[in-house]
Amino acid sequence: MTDTTGNPDPVKAQRHMLERLVCPVTQGQLRYDAEAQELISRVAHLAFPIRGGIPIMLASEARELE
Repeated sequence: MTDTTGNPDPVKAQRHMLERLVCPVTQGQLRYDAEAQELISRVAHLAFPIRGGIPIMLASEARELE
């Protein structure tokens, strides 16, 4: 994960790391929503916030999805 100058690209690295996380409720796959800064668990119907670049993986902090 490097940019065109050969230096590490922190945005790509962060995205790659976020895509490796799993839902703490279902252990299922999460979808990264960059615009909303959330990790979405479709199975659990929860959206976990990302605050200051740190995913908050607590069910009590997650937003319920309709």
